[in-house]
Amino acid sequence: MPKKPNSNAFTSLTAWRRSLASRAVQRGWRWVQETGAVSAERPGRLRFRRIGPGTRLAFPQGTVFGEPWIELGDHCVIGEQVTLTAGMMPGLDLGPDKVLTLGDGVVLGRGSHVIADTTVTIGPDTYCGPYVYITSTNHSYDDPKTPVGKQWPRAEPVEIGPGCWLGTGAVILPGARLGRNVVVAAGSVVRGTVPDHAVVAGAPARIVRSWEGERGWQPPLRTPAPVPIPEGVTPEQLLALGELRPDA
Repeated sequence: MPKKPNSNAFTSLTAWRRSLASRAVQRGWRWVQETGAVSAERPGRLRFRRIGPGTRLAFPQGTVFGEPWIELGDHCVIGEQVTLTAGMMPGLDLGPDKVLTLGDGVVLGRGSHVIADTTVTIGPDTYCGPYVYITSTNHSYDDPKTPVGKQWPRAEPVEIGPGCWLGTGAVILPGARLGRNVVVAAGSVVRGTVPDHAVVAGAPARIVRSWEGERGWQPPLRTPAPVPIPEGVTPEQLLALGELRPDA
């Protein structure tokens, strides 16, 4: 009688083949991500007004058009599927001036959208979590007889100051002006003016904490400030510190 196949050996061989295939796919995808990323050295089809050194748009990119009116500063990090648009549609002549500006060191998290039908400026070192939506245009609904999507939209400039943090899913509406080091809580909807050093939350967003000079943060912070890593500490020293016993 013929021998029955060894089910354990067959299972091991199948698992080995799948592991090889998985590694090959992962290596291939990493190659695609690296090759498809956009930078000043490798802009691909995208011809921005300026793209600074060290700036990188991860692959795959979201919708991008109006690049001649988009200026990206130095060392910006733009995540996967981020939309950057200048103008209401591709192919428009928007004049001699830039429309969308990202300062140096701006970070846009995965899936974020920056829609600039008129001027949008994001100050240096502003960080955005995933799926942040910044727009200079909003639908109008003046005419109750016409579908909202067919009515001419309203557009107002947006200005986000330096050093801000926009949490996941935050929405910045037309006409918003955020000062320096503003914190926008996740899911908040911001309109109007927000002063320097304020924390806003809610829909619509309201100031829930602000810096008041000698009094500091009001209401006071509930947790102590984190202690930064001292300058000059090497990664090897940090690893060695992590291996120490708590009572050492």
